[in-house]
Order: sequence, then structure tokens, then C-alpha cells
Amino acid sequence: MKTENPFDALEKIFHEPNRLSIMSALCAPEKGLTFKELRDLCDLTDGNLNRHLKVLDEAGAVSISKSFVKNKPQTTVKISKKGLKRFQEYLAALQQVLSVAQQGLQEVTDSKAAIPVGKRVFA
Repeated sequence: MKTENPFDALEKIFHEPNRLSIMSALCAPEKGLTFKELRDLCDLTDGNLNRHLKVLDEAGAVSISKSFVKNKPQTTVKISKKGLKRFQEYLAALQQVLSVAQQGLQEVTDSKAAIPVGKRVFA
């Protein structure tokens, strides 16, 4: 039986650091976050956040709504149901990949406990 390769499940859309921050920030608040809250939380510029939100919106990972609050325009961003499911799958795959990396690092560390250098062995 063939096991699924966890590296294949790492969705590139979420793997970009700023989009990972955005999606992570949107997981908790049920009502979403305003553009300003999200921008400040993720430490992004308006232009950067706009660009990443466009990619996430086109992929159906987030929903963006615009309204007026006290006669001022307000943009609210929420994670979509589809986006939440895909992000959960991405996080599970990332955990598997990190586990593989940790095991590999442990094996390398164990095998290098005694390093031969010339005629000497340094531990």
C-alpha cells in the first residue's frame, strides 16, 4: 500500500510566509478581522496585504466584505469554510513534514556523535 507523500500536500498558496500569517490570524476570530486589524497583526503594508488577500480571495480561501461603519468604509476579511478546510489540511501536512525533518535531524545528530578527523576522533 502506497502512503501519501506529505510534501505533495503542502499547498503553495498557504506556504508563502505572509499568507501563512494572514490565514493563521483569521482562524480564531469568528467575525473576521478588519483590514486594519489584519494589516497591523501581520505587520504588512496596505499594498502587501492587498496583494496577498487578492490571491487568497481568488483561491476561495477568504471572503472579503466592504461596508460603511460610522460613514467610513470598512473592509472585513474572514476565512471561508473551504479555506478553513484547506488550511487545516495544509497544517496537518506541514506537521508531518516537520516531523520527518526532526527525525532526520535526530539521525544526523546521533550519527555525528563521534566525528573522525584524521587519526583522531572528536566527540
